[in-house]
Amino acid sequence: MTKSLLWAVIMLSVGFKGWAQESLNTPGKSTDSLSNVFTLGEVQVFKNKRSPLFNSVPAHQIQQFAKNDVGKALNLLPGVTLSQIGPRNEALIHVRGFDLRNVPVLIDGIPVYVPYDGYVDLARFTTFDLSDIQISKGYTPVNYGPNSMGGAINLVTRQPVKAFELNGASGWQTGGLRSNLNIGSNLGNFYFQAGLSKLKRNFVPLSNDFEATAYEDGGTRDNSYSDDEKVSLKVAYRPTTNSEYALSYAYQSGEKGTPVYAGADSLNTLFSRPRYWQWPKWDKQSLYFLSNTQLDNSQSVRTRLYYDQFKNILNSYDDATFSTMTRPYAFSSLYNDHTLGGIIEYDKQIGRIDRLVTSVQYKRDVHREHNVGEPEREMSDGTFSIGLENQLAITEDLLFLTGLSFNNRTSINAEDFNAQTQEIINFPANSNNAFNVQGALQYDLNGNNIISVAIARKTRFATTKDRYSYRMGTALPNADLAAEYAINYDISYKGSFADNSLNLVGSLFLSDIENTILNVRNVALAADGVTWLNQLQNVGHTRNAGLEIGADYRIATSLVIGANYTFINRTNISEPSIFLTDVPRNKFFGYLQYGFKDVFTIQANAESNSGRYSTPYGVMTDPFTVFNSRASVHLWRWFSLEAGVNNIFDANYALTEGYPEAGRNYFANIMYRF
Repeated sequence: MTKSLLWAVIMLSVGFKGWAQESLNTPGKSTDSLSNVFTLGEVQVFKNKRSPLFNSVPAHQIQQFAKNDVGKALNLLPGVTLSQIGPRNEALIHVRGFDLRNVPVLIDGIPVYVPYDGYVDLARFTTFDLSDIQISKGYTPVNYGPNSMGGAINLVTRQPVKAFELNGASGWQTGGLRSNLNIGSNLGNFYFQAGLSKLKRNFVPLSNDFEATAYEDGGTRDNSYSDDEKVSLKVAYRPTTNSEYALSYAYQSGEKGTPVYAGADSLNTLFSRPRYWQWPKWDKQSLYFLSNTQLDNSQSVRTRLYYDQFKNILNSYDDATFSTMTRPYAFSSLYNDHTLGGIIEYDKQIGRIDRLVTSVQYKRDVHREHNVGEPEREMSDGTFSIGLENQLAITEDLLFLTGLSFNNRTSINAEDFNAQTQEIINFPANSNNAFNVQGALQYDLNGNNIISVAIARKTRFATTKDRYSYRMGTALPNADLAAEYAINYDISYKGSFADNSLNLVGSLFLSDIENTILNVRNVALAADGVTWLNQLQNVGHTRNAGLEIGADYRIATSLVIGANYTFINRTNISEPSIFLTDVPRNKFFGYLQYGFKDVFTIQANAESNSGRYSTPYGVMTDPFTVFNSRASVHLWRWFSLEAGVNNIFDANYALTEGYPEAGRNYFANIMYRF
């Protein structure tokens, strides 16, 4: 794909009717949303989705709130907070206080997080070809695989339902453009789905209230560009109603800059020594085969076979000209990672009240890296998991869910490079086992009100970076890091009243996290005998506790109001003087939407966050409130126009201290759907 690729495509916007059928705060899907969901891509343990522990952001909500990337879309939900790794310009989310190392990201059930550090930049994942973003919290099925200590996120792609489908959009945003196209055909036994998209931004505008610093003069944020392109293709065969086989391929190409630190924390090394980083390559491609074979009326077998590749280049320059690499901190770093794996699930209905799902998974993660001028070294792990889920209908209204799994992570290869001798040597071999067990009771009071209680012991393996990184010369590796584990408690409620005009959800949760991997300071002297080194060790004990509440109310056929609130208290029990970062204690989101038939829709929303810690030593961001709006109008037949304003009042705010977010910005798109 070339960087000059532009599409002139237009798409009919989703009408208000779809919104009225779906609640932002409650599980389930609207009729329109469900029809295009790629069901093979869902991680369904049980077909009964009564559980209030399940949340999703379907495609029509993504569009109505104008969320172009996965991070911003997930931020609509209670229990989820958007964060930013400022020095890397990466968008992340926290789920009930857990970051993405504890909440794996999957596409159609295939893990796509980066093998080296367990993270993934959610801003690089656009939403244009997705039918649903599904997130599991609290009771998370063990079939999601290892490292789902705090939940799991599954990005479900589209599938066609008509003989011919075409939709897309093309438009402008402050500093850039957006174009996308989806095309599909369902011919009964066969179907195919394809997608193209481009999201480009030359700069991010700063608020007029931003005060210039030594390295950022305001106006447009320096080095804040990004360019993301994606192509996807899926072909599938359905020999029978309940059996299906699909082959999918997706390629995404990205590049971005990293704005310099623009804060006031003199203890931050970037305050006096800024980084001049650019990422000319952030490329990912996935090839995967999914199947479901119905053996008879009571049993089936599902498979997922996949190959996922990640290639990355990071250039660190001398200065803001981004032209030379001569200073000691300048380098060009190359990653070449891939994951090869498979999942097999066996589903058996035992009588009328009992259902059993077993799964076996294996994946090999390979990380290859080097700086230009150095030899390439490889680090690889093999991860095995076997799991069992059971659903027992004690009565027609009372379900008992249980899950059990055994996971093993074993290092296959771990090479180290000695810059002085120019030799590659091996780190010590290591292996780690982890057990997960959980249970839940769900009681359906009257078909419209459900209460559930869950408890789970879940784990996370130390990443390759956790075990082997020298952290730019400041740390000692620790190959023998053991898995973290958490005991998660959850009480949840979901209810509907007044013929489903009023929907309510609520959860109380607590996670007690042991063996937490924390940085221990001053464990050894460096080779020069002066610098003290740190090391990651399993010495931590932390706790996340809080609540989520949400409601929406259809005041009239054309008017909906809704809101959700999240409270999270994170405690570092083992070292209270070290603060846990990146999660605000309070987050509020609310919206109001009015629609006139299928002709016109207008919506306004607001998000408010309390301050959050950006550093372990107590530097915080300021609290903020941001207002946004969007309107759409049906122009003619397949055509419509949407436009909106984000950060209407031009708030000067940050998710990480020293890395201000966008000020007031605008967008407008021509859209169509056949």
